[in-house]
Amino acid sequence: MNRRRFSRNIAGAALGAASLARTSSAFAQQTTSAGTSQGEAPGVPFKLSVMAWTVFTDLPFEQCMEKIAEAGYKNVELVGEYHKWSEAEFNRVLAKQKQLGIHFDVTAGLQHGAGNPNEREALLSDLRKELPIMERLSCPAVIIMSGDTVPGMPRQAQHQSCIESLKRAAELIEGKSINGEPIRLLLENIDPEENPKYYLTSVAEGFEIIKVVNHPQVQLLYDFFHEQISEGNLIEKLAQNIAYTGLVHIADVPGRHEPGTGEINYENIFRKLGELNYNRIAAMEFLPTSDPVGKLRAAREFALKAGRRQSSS
Repeated sequence: MNRRRFSRNIAGAALGAASLARTSSAFAQQTTSAGTSQGEAPGVPFKLSVMAWTVFTDLPFEQCMEKIAEAGYKNVELVGEYHKWSEAEFNRVLAKQKQLGIHFDVTAGLQHGAGNPNEREALLSDLRKELPIMERLSCPAVIIMSGDTVPGMPRQAQHQSCIESLKRAAELIEGKSINGEPIRLLLENIDPEENPKYYLTSVAEGFEIIKVVNHPQVQLLYDFFHEQISEGNLIEKLAQNIAYTGLVHIADVPGRHEPGTGEINYENIFRKLGELNYNRIAAMEFLPTSDPVGKLRAAREFALKAGRRQSSS
């Protein structure tokens, strides 16, 4: 099945102009009301974060946060590390978080995906169990995976399962917030080279799913690294779907290293994020080629320089 053709067929069957207008308006209102209007720096609308699994994995988590803060970041993303923490470890991390002024902006690691209808109740159970932990961590967003392709199941059935699962999950967070920020569900794309079994490899299809779900607390995690490998054309899809983009992940191709080491023009991407007034998180999810603190600091400075909106003359 050609992913582009499939996405176009689904889009034509599922969406009309009126529905798109209502959805876009709802997402635009959510974007401006989520407490993210103050960006990383003057003239830079977005904030920056670090996905913790990529750096300092040999250190206790509170020391990992210290290193990330040393590089200039105030936001950290999680992948369920806390499921293995003792109560004492949990308390140490929370104390260090407060000391450093760190904000946990998103977490991941739910065991079940949205693309298998037979796992829907298990996914909802995962989410119910995660929400109290997110509250304790003051973490207002969670990544939802599509899960793997189900053998023998038509792609259209899995596409529809993603929609229905996210709609059901949205009911659990409807109108709820953590520390004044609406709780959000973020559907993620993964490229077929990293995981040949994963269902949602196309950002185009991901956005169509989000549009049909039509809920301002459900958005797409646009991972530029994965989409460059899958289909490319990164900036056009970003511009066309900025209202539905709840988070972007940053790493270069090949190798998943820092911006500037590969083929993705991150200067243009950060510039476009600034031009589009993207006021959510851009998270560094790269494997540093050398000194992690230095590479994270350089990536932050690069993003701020490129993303700073130019005043009109």
